[in-house]
Amino acid sequence: MLRPRCLPEKRFPSYAYLPGRQPHPVRDPAGHSYHSEAMPLAAETSLDSDMFLWGLDLFNHGYYWEAHEAWEGLWQVADRGGPLRMLFKGLILLSAAGVKIREGKQAAAMRHGVTTRK
Repeated sequence: MLRPRCLPEKRFPSYAYLPGRQPHPVRDPAGHSYHSEAMPLAAETSLDSDMFLWGLDLFNHGYYWEAHEAWEGLWQVADRGGPLRMLFKGLILLSAAGVKIREGKQAAAMRHGVTTRK
């Protein structure tokens, strides 16, 4: 069953990155985003922003590393100690846990999950 998309006009990367299994998306010339511009810092931290919605699409379709990258820009500009910053941190950690699960590193995934509760 396909999950609904927030930004259906955006194309997903050609693969969901897993360290050591595919080319690094931005550092390797064979990476899916090698010639792409760096992810910009978010201008706003709204849950309606394209960057947040893109992160949701990526996460919901198994692109955990890529979702982490999308949400990192939001986290960086969110008010320190604010609820949105905590939300973005939690989503980033869940994305990292998704990568670890795919790598077969259950203990590392659990550490990311426990961290989200702090």
